[in-house]
Amino acid sequence: MPTDPRDPFPPRPDAPPAPPDRTVDGRQENAFLRRRPWPLAGERPPRDDGENVSHIERVPRPEPVARIGPPPRLDTLDEPRRTPPWGAAGALPLETTDEVRRAPRDLAPARDPAPPRDLAPSRDLAPSRDLPRERDLPAARELPPPRDLPRESTDEQRRIEERAAPKEPRTWDEAGLDPVFGEQLVLRYLVGVSTESARQVANDLCLALPMMKELLEQLKQAKLLQHRGSTPMGDFIYEVTEAGRSKAIDYKRLCAYVGPAPVPWPQYLQSVRDQSLRSRAPTPDDLLRAFEDLIVSDDILQRLGPAITSGRAMFLHGDPGNGKTSIAERITRCFGDDIWIPHALLIDGHLVKLYDPATHEAVEPSARPGSLADKLDRRWIRIKRPTVVAGGELTLEMLEIQVSSTTNIGEAPLQLKANCGTLVIDDFGRQRIEPQVLLNRWIFPLERRTDFLKLPDGRKISAPFDPLLIFSTNLEPRELVDEAFLRRIPYKIQVADPTEAEFVGLVEAIADKLEIRLMAGACSHLVQRHYRERGRSLRFCHPRDLLLQVVNQCAYDRRPRVATAQDFDRAVMNYFGAL
Repeated sequence: MPTDPRDPFPPRPDAPPAPPDRTVDGRQENAFLRRRPWPLAGERPPRDDGENVSHIERVPRPEPVARIGPPPRLDTLDEPRRTPPWGAAGALPLETTDEVRRAPRDLAPARDPAPPRDLAPSRDLAPSRDLPRERDLPAARELPPPRDLPRESTDEQRRIEERAAPKEPRTWDEAGLDPVFGEQLVLRYLVGVSTESARQVANDLCLALPMMKELLEQLKQAKLLQHRGSTPMGDFIYEVTEAGRSKAIDYKRLCAYVGPAPVPWPQYLQSVRDQSLRSRAPTPDDLLRAFEDLIVSDDILQRLGPAITSGRAMFLHGDPGNGKTSIAERITRCFGDDIWIPHALLIDGHLVKLYDPATHEAVEPSARPGSLADKLDRRWIRIKRPTVVAGGELTLEMLEIQVSSTTNIGEAPLQLKANCGTLVIDDFGRQRIEPQVLLNRWIFPLERRTDFLKLPDGRKISAPFDPLLIFSTNLEPRELVDEAFLRRIPYKIQVADPTEAEFVGLVEAIADKLEIRLMAGACSHLVQRHYRERGRSLRFCHPRDLLLQVVNQCAYDRRPRVATAQDFDRAVMNYFGAL
């Protein structure tokens, strides 16, 4: 029996002959069309009434009807709403329910026209709970006017951020480096790893791949490198030759640095100007956010606000244990944003490492496809605004570039690491050097915001001095420095002892944080017996330290965390001793 070559379901050999083509509703219908095992959109499945019906009846398509008023609720339709397999909480929106999915694909759902003002919605159609009603939407004239933001926080800040984000250089001129320096860096790198692909070399040295491929091919033509193999991606694997190894050893005697390519000094100076603290103006909300984990009086916040906004140096003085260091460490949070700094600097041929993992907190940039992170200069790293703290170990040598005698690699001074952030001199007056000598080192930087650094070869360069300098001391500032220096530090803020109300509030807050239940009268017993009667001064650090002793005592006794008057007596005896 001849078959139609277009028939995707040829009949079986033992099947009865198929009926010839016939006309149905004025349309020519093919024989194999009537044997399809599934119905198409707009068709009704075959009837199973005992008769041998081999065709599929066509159902006329309904015409789309425009509704007036809100769409009907699903529970008002003829067929009850079906709950998806994952439960009612994850139900699909109206447009993806079963009722709409069963509609013919070539029929787009009609868009609901806006109801006229003189027509009310149909009474037999209840409004949908998933969609807002028209009267719930505010009119255009009811929307609040746009808030007037300072230009610095919108246009100017956006311009600063765009300029500060480093773009990946495509040439050696854009990178600000000499190809000879790139040759030294590549040979030192390859002599240490033996063999590596061009892509991996570019990733480890943080340079663009086209630049690296061109440089590697030049070194291969100079007989300093050779091909060791290739990768499935069509990249070559390089290794140093004997001539290249000899040259790399000579380069390592000059400088042993291997890592991300450095950034030239002029580019770093521009980045400090773009990200300077002087271009930021913290608001009262910024201060509240920065000190949200500390209990600070409103008077202290009111005095700190103008001092932080000015960007000038300040003294934080007062009795020990009142949180001067904690306040100084949180001031940087007021500025909120992140900054970009280089991994290393190239200053007149001298390599100086700037990024310090012990001081700087790195922030991963967004890596969405097509975002700015795909084209960033990887020689720079994004960090939170730094807070560098130096205590009694501070010396004058730490304020200069320190060069290793074995590697010839320089380490940036503290004030350079703290640029665009905060530099805290903690316990000022207790350093191994005299306070007057240390302050004399910073008289000119505080006045002109410019410092002078000494290079290994004896030359001096001008460097930006852009940190917010904070001196934290337990001594009276007038006892440490003379009037000439005090004039250059316009803000001197005293951190006083807490009041009894603040002290009790702090005890309750820390007890709640440590999950300690305070027995009735325990706090009043602590204040009356151990502070009023003994004439002991209240300190902001005492609630935390005493409650930690209660926690340790409860852990040792294997009992719940409950603070009684006896627990406070024992904690005070251990904490203060003979004081």
